[in-house]
Amino acid sequence: MSNQKDLRKFLPWLLWVVGFTAIYFLMRAVFQPYASGISINGRIIAERVSEIGLFLGAIFAGIGAVEVYFYQIFFRQPRHRQAAIFTRIVQGILAFVALQMVVAFFDLTDLFRLPKGAVKNFFLLPSSLFSSVKNLFVQIGLNATGSSLVSGLILILVLGLLFGLIQRWSVPRHSRLGLAYLLILPALIGVLFLIIYPFLFEIKLAFSNASLGTQATKNASYGLSYGWENIKTLFTGNVAKDAKFFEVFWRTILWTVINVIFHVTGGMILAILLNRPMKLRGLYRTLLVFPWAIPTTIAAMALRNEFDLRYGFFNIMLTNIQSMFQALSAKTASLVLLGPTFSWLAENIGPVSWKQDPFWAFMSILITNIWLGIPFMAVIILGGLQSISHEYYEAAEIDGATGWQMFRNITLPLLRPVLTPAIVLGVIWTFNKFDVIYLITQGGPQEKTDILVSSMYKAAFQFYRYGFTAMFALVIFLILLAFTIVYLRVSGGLKAATE
Repeated sequence: MSNQKDLRKFLPWLLWVVGFTAIYFLMRAVFQPYASGISINGRIIAERVSEIGLFLGAIFAGIGAVEVYFYQIFFRQPRHRQAAIFTRIVQGILAFVALQMVVAFFDLTDLFRLPKGAVKNFFLLPSSLFSSVKNLFVQIGLNATGSSLVSGLILILVLGLLFGLIQRWSVPRHSRLGLAYLLILPALIGVLFLIIYPFLFEIKLAFSNASLGTQATKNASYGLSYGWENIKTLFTGNVAKDAKFFEVFWRTILWTVINVIFHVTGGMILAILLNRPMKLRGLYRTLLVFPWAIPTTIAAMALRNEFDLRYGFFNIMLTNIQSMFQALSAKTASLVLLGPTFSWLAENIGPVSWKQDPFWAFMSILITNIWLGIPFMAVIILGGLQSISHEYYEAAEIDGATGWQMFRNITLPLLRPVLTPAIVLGVIWTFNKFDVIYLITQGGPQEKTDILVSSMYKAAFQFYRYGFTAMFALVIFLILLAFTIVYLRVSGGLKAATE
């Protein structure tokens, strides 16, 4: 029995090892015939893996050190006065060094610039000491990666020694909120560096003249006057090449409204159908998720070929339908009503210039995004429908309510807590849907399928107007923020379903 338990315990790990080994040899067999022109080998792979490992290791070590630091603040109490003095001094020094490193990081990334001289040297002191230790090991003979690794290990040992002494000279204590703070701390650090910091940097960049001519932020100037010029240019000038802001803005509104209406309506219909008892319901649900599960890049690039004028699926089908109506028109030419009807259909249904005509180009990206977005709404609404008790419908049916009345007075109110965040997210995602437009039409022809976010991309990466683009992004953020606040207040979406 013990051998069977051990086997069950290690079987998943064994299967993972076997699976990764099989994938490795399969990929090697596939790419080996074409590897003659590839300048990659085991040494290069090892170097890149070690660089990535050092980067990830530094992140995890930093988060771990912060966790231990706050754990000892919340859950450890010094044994005596001397231990308390030592602990508070060490914790104060570590906090101050962390502050110096954060300020140095902000200076390095141009969030703000420290004045040159003693102030800047003071805040750069920890990073300078670490660089000095690295250079010392480089002079001994280690390479850059090895010196970074050894220096990092020395830093970890020093921190471990300090934390160990604090742990030894302290006793456990109870903390009511300590565990909660420790659990949210990694997420808080991630939000600080991945969301709050980039947002603050964007606000600063919006009030600058940063462009290709200023070498991005290197020689850029900052001030309210630059921000005002960016706003004026945004609303009165060209946002990309020739397009104006309000032209693109109203097209973005039309794009968002059409997509969200079809997403919610189509998702609601499919969710109601799949919520009923039927055979192969699990298969249908799997097929429903399929368009959503495919990476958008792959789906958009595949559909882009289907909109080809000569060889695309849609034009081939339209050509076949046109041929069918032409044949029916010839056979029913003598009939009074059918003949002219089929003749009119044959003249007006046929191949479409999906990429050359602005209207049909816009229709092509609408078709693509509607097909990609309905599964998400269907899955969300289906989850909400399954949480509604059937007792409500049974009671309404006994009272003689029709299907529409039950949908209007039971289903929709109880789906409100689910629909509100889904619609808000759908509007935000669709408003900022860049990949479908870029991969299928690139905003063409003549920028007639561009929306705000694709025009913003062109302003940044085709015309290199970085300060203008940052202000553009800030305006888009404010538009979506205003919509979200107004929608939540009007719909009452944050209220419980029973309120």
